[in-house]
Amino acid sequence: MTSIDYSQKIPNNVDLSSDKRLQRALERWQPDYIEWWRSAGPTDFNEREIYLRTAVSVDRDGWANFGYVPMPDYRWGIFLTEREADRRVGFGDHEGEDAWQEVPGEYRNWLRRLIVTQADTEPASVEQQRLLGHTAPSLYDLRNLFQVNVEEGRHLWAMVYLLQSYFGRDGREEADELLDRRSGNPDHPRILGTFNEPCPDWLSFFCFTMFTDRDGKFQLLALAESGFDPLARSCRFMLTEEAHHMFVGQTGVARVIQRTCELMNENPGKDVCELGGIPLDLIQRYVNFWASSSVDLFGAEVSSNASNFFRSGLKGRAWEDRYDDHQALEGAYEFERFQDGAFSTEEVPLRNAMNEVLRDEYIKDNEKGVVYWNRVCEKAGVEFRFQLPHRRFNRNIGEYGEGRFDPEGNPLEEGLWEVEVDRWLPTQADRDLVLSLMKPVTEPGRMAGWIAPPAKGINGQSADFEYVLA
Repeated sequence: MTSIDYSQKIPNNVDLSSDKRLQRALERWQPDYIEWWRSAGPTDFNEREIYLRTAVSVDRDGWANFGYVPMPDYRWGIFLTEREADRRVGFGDHEGEDAWQEVPGEYRNWLRRLIVTQADTEPASVEQQRLLGHTAPSLYDLRNLFQVNVEEGRHLWAMVYLLQSYFGRDGREEADELLDRRSGNPDHPRILGTFNEPCPDWLSFFCFTMFTDRDGKFQLLALAESGFDPLARSCRFMLTEEAHHMFVGQTGVARVIQRTCELMNENPGKDVCELGGIPLDLIQRYVNFWASSSVDLFGAEVSSNASNFFRSGLKGRAWEDRYDDHQALEGAYEFERFQDGAFSTEEVPLRNAMNEVLRDEYIKDNEKGVVYWNRVCEKAGVEFRFQLPHRRFNRNIGEYGEGRFDPEGNPLEEGLWEVEVDRWLPTQADRDLVLSLMKPVTEPGRMAGWIAPPAKGINGQSADFEYVLA
């Protein structure tokens, strides 16, 4: 099972050829996918040879190789990790029962909803980033953008396989709909709000891959615990690819910070903007926006849906094996209420707080990235320190969605928010400044003036390696 069969029209390690009906359905969907890629994916680069990694195995070590390939020829496929013999449902009311190889009838609609929501994020991010290739700060970054894009496309394939394989006509219709929605389209938008936000510049892209892809990591960790075994196995392999996306974001922001610090040290007292750099406080405003938008993706703090997904064994907690009580029947979660301008605490059954449990882990993971960025400032001798905005800040969903809070989480009157918001979130002037710096750099080894070079190349390549062929 670990080897991937690339001799077939659709590469896979699920013995697709043994199910002719499913194979035909997916092969009918494939041309529509390629058409979507050409019309809504990266523009004007489909004929270029890109130095991409391609999965060759689902083993943790040596799972991918690197080589030049035009993106439309990338061998998207269906890859699941090895099936565990005697795997059991690990949580909820079905804890200890055999993991399901078929969809439990009573949970069919819930499971389809989870899969469709996850699936919808994958093409959405490609659509959000489709124009960024024209303003890449280096060939290294251009290649990383395209690597993220093709892997998001493959993650869409992973979810479409589940829909078409296990949900019949409904699944086929959902698979078609995934190619019809468009990020930011007012009439037919993507399902989740963050995936309709514009991503017009590379600072947005780095923040997106830092914060929004990290949400993806934690959603995949929760789904990788699923009692529906094909979903769990799909998500485990997706996590292998997702790690690079977050690396691109965390190191990308760090490189922007590093370059700004260099310009400050080389030109004391001068305006970084006049030197072609991005001010640190402006970077913080971008961080505030994308971090707060991504925090919303976890949903409401108290959720009957989250409880239902957990009790049914469909979606667990990240790293469920770290917990002692896998049924979560006895425990309670103390969370903060904000009503009529006042805070209070309330205990709710733990199962109803599964969104917040996952959000807690996400925020802790984000904080590590902020520590990483602050080390860049410390090393440069620059006093500025980045901070992760409080979970209350700039929320549109859940307990804090109706309130106004500063980045430290202090409540504000609406009037004060309007006065101060330009200090905390990107203004149009900020966005215009960043866009003005987005000039493409296409010579091997060269880098735009607003970002520092990476610490090392991809797959051990030298600094002047030609990641994208002319």
